[in-house]
Amino acid sequence: MKQQENTAENKMGVMPVNRLLLSMSLPMMASMLVQALYNIVDSIFVSRINENALTAVSLAFPIQSLLIAFGTGTGVGVNALLSRALGQKDEKTANKAAMNGLFLTVATYLVFLIVGLFIARPFYLGQTKDEQIVEYGVAYLSIVCVFSIGMLLQVMLEKLLQSTGKTIYSMITQIVGAVTNVIFDPILIFGLCGFPKLGVAGAAAATIFGQCLAGGLALYFNLKHNPEIRLSLKGFKPDLQIIGKIYAVGIPSIVMQAIGSVMTYGMNRILIGFTSTATAVFGVYFKVQSFIFMPVFGLNNGMVPIIAYNYGAGRRERVIRTVRLSVCYALAIMAVGLAIFQLAPQYLLYLFDASENMLQIGIPALRIISLSFLFAAFGIVSSSLFQALGNGVYSMFVSLTRQLIVLLPAAWLLSLAGRVELVWLAFPIAEVFSFALSLIFTVRISKTVINHIGETAVPPRTD
Repeated sequence: MKQQENTAENKMGVMPVNRLLLSMSLPMMASMLVQALYNIVDSIFVSRINENALTAVSLAFPIQSLLIAFGTGTGVGVNALLSRALGQKDEKTANKAAMNGLFLTVATYLVFLIVGLFIARPFYLGQTKDEQIVEYGVAYLSIVCVFSIGMLLQVMLEKLLQSTGKTIYSMITQIVGAVTNVIFDPILIFGLCGFPKLGVAGAAAATIFGQCLAGGLALYFNLKHNPEIRLSLKGFKPDLQIIGKIYAVGIPSIVMQAIGSVMTYGMNRILIGFTSTATAVFGVYFKVQSFIFMPVFGLNNGMVPIIAYNYGAGRRERVIRTVRLSVCYALAIMAVGLAIFQLAPQYLLYLFDASENMLQIGIPALRIISLSFLFAAFGIVSSSLFQALGNGVYSMFVSLTRQLIVLLPAAWLLSLAGRVELVWLAFPIAEVFSFALSLIFTVRISKTVINHIGETAVPPRTD
């Protein structure tokens, strides 16, 4: 009976690595492609209002990125701790990690509730004085933050499913949420089917509606189809030791993504100094590049629990093979993305009803920025490797260097030449620095951690 109960978790220790990685990653890659689709659809419909509406949504990205940073960063910490505990057959710690993760999710929501109620307007006024952009932006960002509990719960509950290898359920929740958003975007933005015409606020409402539905579905799947984890409020109280372990991995991930929020805010300030169209182009870039990056992140979501489980179980060769395969797959995905951005940037911009001015700025922007894709492939995989092995500080340092120490200063210096096309060069420059640092840290963690996996591993139970 005990052996039967552990079948789902045992596949991460016994299934051939390539098949395991694909079985874990492909559902996540598919669901993240759907996520990328509905993010793009959001902006496509908003761009039909006018360019200021598109700019307003683009300017909201730093706060949205910060929200995602706290949600996914905490989830990464829970995922790594929970998968490692399952690899060591420590079910008590696994359950504590899950419940404390949900507690931290609610705490995070309360912070962003305050942001939505009181910070949205000052945030926009700090970037632009255009009254229409400010009003569009405040309406959009307030709704996203005030109702962010759906997104935060969805992220955490999906991480619980991923950590036990049940990525198919995670894929279903993301697809349901994304499809719901895509359906309700035009309905709420333009007032179709008897609904009121909400404009930019309708895009935000469609987003949170999809997220809340996905979060509820993820909760159902965890309660009914995830027996490795028991979610119960009975006797629960926050465990500071568990929270500390979660954030030992999670804080570097949060900081790493929060750095991206600061970078985006800084880039918006630099670009809007040229024209609001340049800011809109930057927002469009983040939407369309998600079609390339999201599958790589899906690959990583499948990779992390495999590495964490086999690290906990003391199986070094499986960890090494997982990393090698992940790098190869990530490079292949990024190569496809590079080709698309180089050969057909204008068609990507046409999706957003691009004006002649936007095409003039956007075509060279997409071509220049995409030069960083192949370097980014290795950096993304190595970052997840560091987190899975409990060395998230390496990921944080690489991200800090890339986005704040190199990218923003380089963009500012290049902007002094008065040519917006030069600003985009900051991205490949920063990614080369990031690649070099990631390579150094990967060699170091191989020598200090990976080569010693299994030497002090807890032997698996045989009962």
